[in-house]
Amino acid sequence: MSFNIEDYYTDQNGGEILLAYKGSITTELINNVLDTVESKLQDFNEASKIRKKVYNVLVESLQNLFHHIDDLPEKFRETYESHFGILVVSKEKTQYKISTGNFIRSEKVQYLKEKIDKINSLSKEELKEMYKFILNHQKISEKGGGGLGLVDIARKTGNKLDYVFDKFDEEFYFFNLDVYIDESNN
Repeated sequence: MSFNIEDYYTDQNGGEILLAYKGSITTELINNVLDTVESKLQDFNEASKIRKKVYNVLVESLQNLFHHIDDLPEKFRETYESHFGILVVSKEKTQYKISTGNFIRSEKVQYLKEKIDKINSLSKEELKEMYKFILNHQKISEKGGGGLGLVDIARKTGNKLDYVFDKFDEEFYFFNLDVYIDESNN
């Protein structure tokens, strides 16, 4: 096992940190995170348009994290509560970066990788069409969504979704998703 959760968390803390969290992802936490980040964006005197974009992408990222977290590997069950995830929101030069991380079962990796690669391959217009198609044709899943989250994030940011799957053991990987929001891309 070469993946280390503490090293990963430390590595994510680059740039000017608005918020860094590791632990149980709950609805109360989500509300607190949104309030905190919104307040910090106002402190930075960001334009209303960029504040709204960061906030909306953060909402979508947190919902994805909340709804798609798998159980923890056995090794972490004594240390961390269920629904364990990592969230770091930072500003790096002219971009905001929203990083999320969580454990994912090995059998889900290929599907998620293919889904993100597909989204990353689409043009702005193709993303819009995919979004409309999912909205009109997909059933809402038991986890609450119809597969819109990642497509919506890609549409709102105009950037590719940056991801890594770090193998933890035979049963689990640690999934990291980095989303970049350009200040100048309003």
